[in-house]
Amino acid sequence: MQASQQLGSKGMSSRLYYQPMQEVEAYCMPQFQTLDHQLCYSGSSHGTRLSILNSREQYCTLESSSANHSYNIYNSPSTISFSPNGSPVSQQESQSYPPDTHHSPDNKCGSPISGSCITDDVHDFQNKLRELENAMFGPDSDIIDSIESTLRNGTSLESPEMDSLRQIMDAISRRDLKHVLVVCAQAVSDNDLLKAQWLMDELRQMVSVSGEPIQRLGAYMLEGLVARLASSGSSIYKALRCKEPASAELLSYMHILYEVCPYFKFGYMSANGAIAEAMKDENRVHIIDFQIGQGSQWITLIQAFAARPGGPPHIRITGIDDSTSAYARGGGLSIVGKRLSRLAEIVKVPFEFHAAAMSGCEVQVENLDVRPGEALAVNFAFVLHHMPDESVSTQNHRDRLLRLVKSLSPKVVTLVEQESNTNTAAFFPRFLETLNYYMAMFESIDVTLPRDHKERINVEQHCLARDVVNIIACEGTERVERHELLGKWRSRFRMAGFTPYPLSSLVNATIKTLLENYCDKYRLEERDGALYLGWMNRDLVASCAWK
Repeated sequence: MQASQQLGSKGMSSRLYYQPMQEVEAYCMPQFQTLDHQLCYSGSSHGTRLSILNSREQYCTLESSSANHSYNIYNSPSTISFSPNGSPVSQQESQSYPPDTHHSPDNKCGSPISGSCITDDVHDFQNKLRELENAMFGPDSDIIDSIESTLRNGTSLESPEMDSLRQIMDAISRRDLKHVLVVCAQAVSDNDLLKAQWLMDELRQMVSVSGEPIQRLGAYMLEGLVARLASSGSSIYKALRCKEPASAELLSYMHILYEVCPYFKFGYMSANGAIAEAMKDENRVHIIDFQIGQGSQWITLIQAFAARPGGPPHIRITGIDDSTSAYARGGGLSIVGKRLSRLAEIVKVPFEFHAAAMSGCEVQVENLDVRPGEALAVNFAFVLHHMPDESVSTQNHRDRLLRLVKSLSPKVVTLVEQESNTNTAAFFPRFLETLNYYMAMFESIDVTLPRDHKERINVEQHCLARDVVNIIACEGTERVERHELLGKWRSRFRMAGFTPYPLSSLVNATIKTLLENYCDKYRLEERDGALYLGWMNRDLVASCAWK
């Protein structure tokens, strides 16, 4: 797609996403290089299909680690990810970053990278899991003997318990994976360990990381259930720790996810549109990004400002970061600053970059370098759900940050979040919500990447499975994936003193154009001043703005 050649009233909005790539170096996600991957697209009735031509055959996948290519739960590790606001950088500019920062004490409220990945020896991985489970539950024969003993000791064949058992057995015989997952989660919730172990054994025969969407998601949700019973997930992470993917590999996986699904592009485009509209008459603009990642969101906005009638403003970006993003990026915030500065120089936009290397929940006013005479925009894209609230911390960083930002009198504040309810929900309803939410996401990936594609397996393991396991397995401060529905975010913003900022209709139209390149099952809807991107009948991402 070509950039708009018109610089009239629609020119700036249309450039919020589509930019002339020949003006700058190749970027991946969308601005950074694709490393060893070449992405090739072809249209189909099911949406854009992505082919990946890889010059290296080096994968941390289940297929390459298993001689018989048999995929089950032992081959579906909870793996690492970083914030969706992060994106790949080219290897040429990556700096070394110590791997032990995965568990850095400085990363107090970002997503911690788990130490679980597939090992070099799949059988060793299986044996470790089996040892953990036998220690918790006893061997399988004990479970069967206990169930038989219960039946012999007077349980009526017409009792509710027997009726429930019949339904479970029927679901197993029909291979109704979703039903068995839910029943297993209920058993875990009820602390019915014998029943949970029996169902976990059955589920292992039904899940597959190369199967249908429910089979793939089921593999990771099953691992989350096992991890939950092993001391809220922490024990299994330690027992199954192995080599994590190098940052360059992780960057390529995130790039693929960014390209095959429109969720992150939607979030960045809608936020950039609100900022561009609010700053259309300003000469000096200061943008504070509470998790800048690779800085990819600002590529198109800088280019849009460069094309602004009357000339661009002076732009200053404060990038807040944490150790997780630093590992994924391959170095410190200087990488982001150099790239954005180079782009701004090419398109002739006056630019400064201010680095704030800390987790968002640690930010104080003095870290933000706010200056008089600058119009302020604050960006919360896929980050606030990592901030602990009143249910986790007496400090309630989630609301504290909103009050802090309001005290700075910004012209616009943008919010992009997953439309899911996992923050304060009890375990079982949280499990159901996670199943419903990620089922839609796995289905959307399924229409673009082939099921047996090695890179698709890696994308789901390293970019999604970690979040799934964290939501299911962990509680308290260990659970950092704490999503809230937009209605709850609205309440928080209003309590902090904000009022809604209307989104531009031009942004809506631009996003609709973007979605034409994807499967027609994606849907865009505007409700109550906010934009929702969904898959079929499920909202997945919500975007809105405040002032």
